[in-house]
Amino acid sequence: MKALIFAAGKGTRLKPFTDHHPKAMARVNGIPLLERNIKYLQSFGINDFVINVHHFGQQIVDFLKENNNFNAKIEISDEQAELLETGGGLVFARRFLDFGEDFLIMNADILTDMNITDFVNYHQKNKDFATLAVSDRNSSRKLLFNEDMILRGWMNVQSGEQRLAEFNKGFKALAFSGIHCINPEIFNKIKRTGKFSIMEEYLDLMLTEKIHGYEHNAQLVDVGRPESVLEAEQIFK
Repeated sequence: MKALIFAAGKGTRLKPFTDHHPKAMARVNGIPLLERNIKYLQSFGINDFVINVHHFGQQIVDFLKENNNFNAKIEISDEQAELLETGGGLVFARRFLDFGEDFLIMNADILTDMNITDFVNYHQKNKDFATLAVSDRNSSRKLLFNEDMILRGWMNVQSGEQRLAEFNKGFKALAFSGIHCINPEIFNKIKRTGKFSIMEEYLDLMLTEKIHGYEHNAQLVDVGRPESVLEAEQIFK
């Protein structure tokens, strides 16, 4: 299985570090996030990666070269001309991923000990084109699922704004974990082009397709702010 690691973002919440570095190179206990996630996925047998780059992207390319790609096969999806966000970045990387086999997507700034094998098995059992890892934790935005764990909506916890596929019948509100399992059939379903968020596409597709959530209880830190680096250092040694 291949894994696409999103490492292109500007990481504005991690300033001042990201004034001179990509967020994927932020260190937790001395180890860059990108290295941690490559090795994390390798521990589940994944050794074939696509990494998208934009913000200080050459630093990532140089880092991988210096470390012999961590003995993995790594292809670079180079967005240095234009940052395309998650949806645009996925479409831009299609040439590396559209081979008929499921693949993973993971944000470079997520650290977790979630069992990837269990996640992939759940995805393949449901035969979905997209399965989203989610958990019950604090977040300003939540995804809403019915009793069968099928995506039915989204809500902004702070403003109360909602996008729903149907009347909210007590849907379960869970936070997205930044990890997806994808069947390349998704490339035939995405309507947007250029720069866009994949979540916007999911919220459109939930009206006509089944997108499952996979609820986990694993440790997870979104290392998006300086204080979350400190939190991650307490959990991920």
